[in-house]
Amino acid sequence: MTAAYEIVSPPTGAVPARARLATDAGVESLDGLWRFAWSPTADTGRQPGDPGVDWDEIPVPGHWQLYGYGAPAYTNVRFPFPIDPPRVPEANPTGEYRRIVRRPQDWDGGRVLLRFDGVDSWFEVWVNGVSVGTSSGSRLTVEFDVTGALTGGDDVLAVRVHQWSFGSYVEDQDQWWLSGIFRSVALLHRPEGGIDDVRVVAGYDHVEGTGTLTVEATSSRPVRWELSSPLNEVQPWSAESPRLYQLLVSTDAETVSLDVGFRTVGVEDGRLLLNGAPLVFRGVNRHDFDPECGRAVSREVMERDVALMKQHHINAVRTSHYPPDPYFLELCDRYGLYVIEECDLETHGFSLAGWRGNPSDDPAWAGVYLDRMRRMVERDKNAPSVVIWSLGNEAGWGRNLAANARWTAERDPDRPVHYEGDAECESVDVYSRMYVDYDELAAIGRGEEPPLADPDRDRRRRGLPMIMCEYGHAMGNGPGGLADYEAVIDAHPRLAGGFVWEWIDHGLGPERRYGGDFGETVHDGSFVIDGLVRPDRTPSPGLAEFAAVIAPVRLRLDGGELVVENRWSFTSTGKVVFAWSTETDGMVVDEGVLDVPTVAPLSWRRVPLPLAAGAGLTVTATVEGNALSCAQRPAPASPVAPGPLTPARPATLGPFPIAALTLDAWRAPTDNDHASLEERWRTAGLHQLVERTVEERPDGEWWRRRVHYGSPGLDSGFEVEYRWAAAGDALRLEVDIDRRGEWRLPLPRLGVALALRTPEPGSVWLEWLGLGPGESYPDSRAAVRHGRYGMTVREAQTPYVVPQENGNRSAVSRLTLSNPEGDLTIEGDQPFELAVRPWSTAQLEKARHAHELTEGDLLWVHLAAGVTGLGSASCGPAVRPSAEYRAARARLGFTITSV
Repeated sequence: MTAAYEIVSPPTGAVPARARLATDAGVESLDGLWRFAWSPTADTGRQPGDPGVDWDEIPVPGHWQLYGYGAPAYTNVRFPFPIDPPRVPEANPTGEYRRIVRRPQDWDGGRVLLRFDGVDSWFEVWVNGVSVGTSSGSRLTVEFDVTGALTGGDDVLAVRVHQWSFGSYVEDQDQWWLSGIFRSVALLHRPEGGIDDVRVVAGYDHVEGTGTLTVEATSSRPVRWELSSPLNEVQPWSAESPRLYQLLVSTDAETVSLDVGFRTVGVEDGRLLLNGAPLVFRGVNRHDFDPECGRAVSREVMERDVALMKQHHINAVRTSHYPPDPYFLELCDRYGLYVIEECDLETHGFSLAGWRGNPSDDPAWAGVYLDRMRRMVERDKNAPSVVIWSLGNEAGWGRNLAANARWTAERDPDRPVHYEGDAECESVDVYSRMYVDYDELAAIGRGEEPPLADPDRDRRRRGLPMIMCEYGHAMGNGPGGLADYEAVIDAHPRLAGGFVWEWIDHGLGPERRYGGDFGETVHDGSFVIDGLVRPDRTPSPGLAEFAAVIAPVRLRLDGGELVVENRWSFTSTGKVVFAWSTETDGMVVDEGVLDVPTVAPLSWRRVPLPLAAGAGLTVTATVEGNALSCAQRPAPASPVAPGPLTPARPATLGPFPIAALTLDAWRAPTDNDHASLEERWRTAGLHQLVERTVEERPDGEWWRRRVHYGSPGLDSGFEVEYRWAAAGDALRLEVDIDRRGEWRLPLPRLGVALALRTPEPGSVWLEWLGLGPGESYPDSRAAVRHGRYGMTVREAQTPYVVPQENGNRSAVSRLTLSNPEGDLTIEGDQPFELAVRPWSTAQLEKARHAHELTEGDLLWVHLAAGVTGLGSASCGPAVRPSAEYRAARARLGFTITSV
């Protein structure tokens, strides 16, 4: 017998999808504690009329796995059950929810609707034991008419939720599998003669400077509307200036209000335009996620997300890969974020079966596909922030997606349609790609991508703007190469920007657990830890880098002039403050404000600098106290001039006894390294170099030690000479490194590592002169600038959820280490790469979670001639050749003093 949750069907008993409206009619939230019983199978043995008075309690919204019932599981592509649509496993965890409800006495006449904003994955609803409907579409709103089922007294509301259903086959998004009623539930009063639906089309004529407004309302009584401003006085809505106007739509029974933003989206001459200006997405992909609550995200957390995005110059969000909580779109309307809203459709797991049986091309699924698209579009059709509809993600291609595109274009011709899987742009209005590399992106920008077989389709696709719906995979330490992407986007008007994958690391609980940490046998490990912010919303260095790369005002020093580029589409630099300072040895010696004439949108100008265009100059741009960008000309480092030298073989460096001094040619691989260079590095044996002292003796002014470092089973390696000498009260260390053999690969890093003994190494104070304050690598240094910085060694680490290479500081000329016993200063003959850690590279590499890293009594100081960059090869391009370190020979020289 086929179970109801295995029958491919749109919701039963549901009212037609409609817009989300603020109303003066009654709304009663049912959020809070519900009675709950869990079963490992679909046969729960519970009756819908049972109020569950002696059951457990569970919060709604919430996921039952996060309250001790079953366990979360993470997969990216693979279904955690056999592919046999629409059938699902017999082991189908099921939750029984109960709540006593009462129709408010002042809800006279009319209807009462029961609204669910999100239930994963299939559920049935009863009132007093009588079924009122079923639904799937986990991240989509559904409403049931329960008027006739309510008695006016205490009524038993029962909801049975199954973890697996036919719907699971089209909800294979890259995220945790979590179940239950995870968004809000409410009773709604629909008064007789009220307003059931409103559709608003608010355009903006950028030539005439006026708004256009169409209002369609559904009611059984006469409708009137009122706008808070005359149409010829409205200002356009954009992410830069999110101007909203209140629209009141009324009958004699109900008034609803909407925030209206006037804007027109379109495609002209191969460009995506908003209000006549180029629309370039500098965006992120965002899942609903909270480390404690899963997809049950509070309004406060959603506001924090949006505020962080705006602070970091992000102007767009792709709602990967389903409609978000409706409140998130309200925030995007209010704060100003462009939204590509995506339907709750992904069938990615079918790719592992050659797409056999994919629902996207199966007529039996046509009704389910169209229902999901309709519910998204109807709910959010009035949101000015939504500028593009997306059919879904990674669901292959087929007739059902094409039908959804046709319906959407007919229902809402004022927004373009997106879907990356429509490779030939048969049905969409924008050309979309994922993780395209730099050269191919440039070719697309020039309209020179490989031709399609059909000349007409080829011609049409070349005439469409192109979006990277995913790029810059932010997994672990990275992404590198964002500035290179931005340069290609800037160079080609066809390119409408893109969306970094993704916004947040999905680590669950205080230990930031990921795939496999809950005992699941089918999982994709830490691939869910791939965000620009950590689970607690702490920004990563990757977010700072992205913010610097996409800064709306860009500065550049060119001789005695400052070049100011305004990248805003609608905003001038009239409110931007341009400040200058001069520095010596990292300390400000003079400063002031530049008089920069206003720069119009999408234009630039040169400004003479009213001061000597010499070294040590910094110019910054800020607006209302928020940093936009910075341009620098650092002062050159003073050359080190050591005095007379005598041989020395030190056992201590100031207050720090030396435990080891060794070649440093390895790093704890980053997530991006795992997918690119790590295998080559391990094949070369860089992770297990064997040390052999060739010679150690005094020689003239130096104490010399020559060492051979070789790889087991190979004849490649390094010849290194360490030279120590005393120079008055200082020490000199010089290191010559020669690369031997046939290695033809970039090196993780090349330099030396000092292990210094000290109690509580994480508490040692670190001060340096170089790039900072955050970490930097050859392909990720837009967010740092030259200066003098200080923090504890512990604070200098970046606590990635999965421990890996981190904390590098570039272009360092001097560092000082301080513990209670004194100070140690190391000054380089040339700028060098620096990392100081309270644990070894081996410890960093071995740990799976940050809490597994423990400090001992060694401080590790890594001094390198060069390091290789980051790239984003975990899902995207590897490190570009320009950011690889390939030197065959390196020389390092340091003067070391102590107090």
